[in-house]
Amino acid sequence: MRRSSRPLAAVIAFLTFLGLLLPTGATAATGARSTPLPSVVPRPQAMARLGPDVRVPAEVRVVYGDGVDRPTRELVAAVLRRAGAKRLRGGSGPGLTVTVGRLAEARVAKALRSAGGRAPGELPAQGYALAARGSAVALAGADADGTYYAAQTLRQLVTGARRIASVSVVDHPLMPLRGVIEGFYGSPWTHAERMDQLAFYGDVKMNTYIYAPKDDPYHREKWREPYPADRLAQLGELVRQATAHHVRFTFALSPGNSLCYSDPAEFTALRTKLGAMYDLGVRSFSVPLDDISYTRWNCDADRAAYGEPSRRAAGEAQADLLNRVQKEFLDAREGTAPLQTVPTEYGDVTDTAYKQALRERLDPRVEVMWTGTDVVPPRITVADAARAAAVWGRKVFVWDNYPVNDYGQAEGRLLLAPYDAREAGLHQQLSGLVLNPMNQAAASKVALFGGAAFAWNDTAYDPDRTWRAAAAYLAGGEQDAATVSALLSFFDTQHLAPTFGAEPWQPQAPELAARLARFGTDWDAGRRRAALAALRPLAARLATAPATIQAGVADRGFVADCAPWLDALALWGRAFERTLDALGARLDGDTRKAERWFAEASSLAGQAGRIRTIPGETRPEGPVRVADGVLDTFLAAAPGLGGSPGRGGGSDG
Repeated sequence: MRRSSRPLAAVIAFLTFLGLLLPTGATAATGARSTPLPSVVPRPQAMARLGPDVRVPAEVRVVYGDGVDRPTRELVAAVLRRAGAKRLRGGSGPGLTVTVGRLAEARVAKALRSAGGRAPGELPAQGYALAARGSAVALAGADADGTYYAAQTLRQLVTGARRIASVSVVDHPLMPLRGVIEGFYGSPWTHAERMDQLAFYGDVKMNTYIYAPKDDPYHREKWREPYPADRLAQLGELVRQATAHHVRFTFALSPGNSLCYSDPAEFTALRTKLGAMYDLGVRSFSVPLDDISYTRWNCDADRAAYGEPSRRAAGEAQADLLNRVQKEFLDAREGTAPLQTVPTEYGDVTDTAYKQALRERLDPRVEVMWTGTDVVPPRITVADAARAAAVWGRKVFVWDNYPVNDYGQAEGRLLLAPYDAREAGLHQQLSGLVLNPMNQAAASKVALFGGAAFAWNDTAYDPDRTWRAAAAYLAGGEQDAATVSALLSFFDTQHLAPTFGAEPWQPQAPELAARLARFGTDWDAGRRRAALAALRPLAARLATAPATIQAGVADRGFVADCAPWLDALALWGRAFERTLDALGARLDGDTRKAERWFAEASSLAGQAGRIRTIPGETRPEGPVRVADGVLDTFLAAAPGLGGSPGRGGGSDG
């Protein structure tokens, strides 16, 4: 993987060029109405243009308020240098002045007003106001997080060489917790992948990472044992990386498979393990109790304490454990966040004796995670979340099992469809939202990009536009329409999003399927040469997309994650081209050439079908799937399409 913390990639110039996101708020006053607003992801609550772009001179004065942390200072400096500044100085004076600090500080609020911004009377936590006009730029945060997020927005306002968009922004997140839970089965992410992910979360204003990889033995099976020194050192580095990008590192310990709830020594072991993480700097903890059996006890002492195994007894035992962790461990230490847990019944809204026990006994501060109305739900609605809040007796914290691909229906798949089918307004019912990603860390960024935008501002979320923004981000922000187009074509071939049942909640290759359907209509109507001509550019794009992606995508981790699928797509694309060639030859009456090209297409498709997932990378492993059920179906059926000209003749005329 390519980075832990590096100068942030510029993406917005490209997004503005394509007009991928709808503008937020009004355009400018007289003289600037024709200039579009820049695209900012996540979309701010309010943004309006103030005037012509601010020119960035070679020398810029930067004034920091009290308590602006080093990561924010470094980010502001990197953005200004990328915008063209050669020298950054402090103090007042002529030329462009950038003021950074908290809104509550009088000089920061004054600078905001001088730059044309609005100083709201009160900003929610993590919120900020920003303004840029003339020779002044001001970033005013409600708190340290808000100031950092203002700098992340400034990064996206760089519209070109020596230019910053002249806008006023007032913004804050609608969900307080937004992020990722590394909670999948199979090969955990590498240390380098986690470092890269934490930097990415800062870019997209996620603030939560939950460390809970199922196949880390010290997280689950060996939960009582301390981490080896080298692993502990890596965890410490992750905590520092998270802090540098304003991400809360949550350490999860999952003891439920072997825990004896009533044994004092077990709680001591749990407290010792969590204490070692606290000493590393962790201040947020989770004790998940998912994917365990509550129809048996792990020790006779629990039967004596709670009775025969039952849902009610399990809920009572779990509540007692979690309450002790909250009161005896977290309350006894400074700076800790409320405990989080994943209950054993995490994927429904049915009231049970288990849920009743937790609702009645569990400390109200404990955050309860919920995956929706199923383990992999086809949708999550406001009404669903309200029912979940009722049965758990508190707002729930959603663990969304997308784009995770560790289950049978996802075999051989990358899940690259946009984050979707989550209802606007969920922020009113949730305490937060985290996505469970794929084993392929960098490839997961496509969906995570959307999840971050939704959690920040679900009321203005647009899945398709954010999907396109994710493609531009992966391309590194260059004005390279070819790379973004290639990525979107590749995403389309990996669009299927399965559930635990037979029906997916997002279809496979919808753009390709629509184009093939139009082809079929034209072919059946006799417009056969026109049908072939219309489809050839798409076939060529699929055939060449892998090489374009491999050459043009800045995120090399993404290229590595997707390598088998890109290799397969190149073969499927060539098979697609050869199939169209064969159909054309048949229209020309050249049966021999048509047969030869159909055979070549079949051979290429066979080669593609034999490519498998990277060994050890995912569970389950298997052949990679590329637009399956769409492209392969068309190629298999193509030799049987009528060869004689239709009503319009072989030349459609």
